[in-house]
Amino acid sequence: MKHYFLLLIATIFCFTAASAQTSCSQYYPLVDGASFQYTNYDKKGKEDGKLNYKVTNVNGSGDNISATMVMDIEDKKGNTYSSEYDIICNGNVVKVDFKSLMNEQMLSQMGDVEMDISGTDVEWPNNLGVGQELPDGNVNVKMKMGGMMNMNMNVETINRKVEKKESVTTPAGTFDCFVIYSETKSKMMMANQTYPSRVWLTEGVGMVKQESYNKKGDLMASSVLTQFSK
Repeated sequence: MKHYFLLLIATIFCFTAASAQTSCSQYYPLVDGASFQYTNYDKKGKEDGKLNYKVTNVNGSGDNISATMVMDIEDKKGNTYSSEYDIICNGNVVKVDFKSLMNEQMLSQMGDVEMDISGTDVEWPNNLGVGQELPDGNVNVKMKMGGMMNMNMNVETINRKVEKKESVTTPAGTFDCFVIYSETKSKMMMANQTYPSRVWLTEGVGMVKQESYNKKGDLMASSVLTQFSK
């Protein structure tokens, strides 16, 4: 279950912008019922599971909209995990409410665990441009699991920058995207790791593709949009 939670945190950082078009935002608007499927691949290009999202509980109008993102994770063995989190669009940026990660559904799948989550929202501005630097984000997690030692974890997303524009083709179609580079820095127990990544983002859909690399710049994992409907 610890592996599941680490995957959940990493997924939130990468897929915050998965949404469909409304008047709130050019790139990250929210439409009730919009759904997305991403297929994950390992460093050898072999399928490594799927991520399914659905937008629900859309409230508000104009430049102030909130919604719930329901997320189902399926690993390569067919095991599934579910969670959900809240998204807020204020007309300037889209943010994730990290406190909403502590929902009853997620905690029940973790077993006997007490959890405290704090952090700074990852922001995705409505207007992007090549060379633009984006704000950092971070999540701090304190977990106390029944019969086990306490675990503290810190995950930061740093050095976020819009690198370029690029056309990307996936099973869901061909999209004109902004490419956003960032580095994910994690600290858990005595281990410290930093991994670069890139996200391909398109208007009216959100994330189309994501790649993660090791310190040498070699591809370690990727995800692509394989289904989309609204």
